[in-house]
Amino acid sequence: MTSQTRPRRRADAERSIARIVAAARTCLSEDPDATIETIAAAAEVGRMTLYGHFKTRADLVDAALAAAMEAGEAKLATVDMEGDPGEVLDRLLASSWALVAESSALLEAAQGVLPPGRLRELHAEPAKRMEDLLRRGRREGVFRTDMPLAWLVSVVQYLLHGAAEQLRAGTLTEQNVAEVATASVRSVLRTPAD
Repeated sequence: MTSQTRPRRRADAERSIARIVAAARTCLSEDPDATIETIAAAAEVGRMTLYGHFKTRADLVDAALAAAMEAGEAKLATVDMEGDPGEVLDRLLASSWALVAESSALLEAAQGVLPPGRLRELHAEPAKRMEDLLRRGRREGVFRTDMPLAWLVSVVQYLLHGAAEQLRAGTLTEQNVAEVATASVRSVLRTPAD
């Protein structure tokens, strides 16, 4: 084997993995129960190639969700977190919404095959960003202080994922889902005096 053959195979493998993960993101976003066969066909690879890179469906779902979370984190990192916490919350939710909508079906697929600890690990960065914002908003008297911070972060995540599920079920529309989700989050975080 020449030194040129080895890097070429590595590059081919990396392109194949990228195609498989992209296809998994797309297929699982459309159908959380998408089969390995469906994903392999969408990636234009054979099942053996797919299994050569991902030993189990759980490994593939993990990679797809991790890729979606990484792309989402890159987008959320651009949100301006300075200024009034209520306004920052609105900006953060506006940016988060599209990401949550895309990843809700992926999350559904992951919940069936990944351990809860892995799901928490994948959501660690967005959860920390929200926790930091809520902590600052509490100090400034904008957000409630009568409930545990970790609970409020979880409630925000549940509300956003619930809104995405309602959108997929057809009970909310593209036109009103972001508004409903934002209003729901605001009502939960509002100080009791409000």
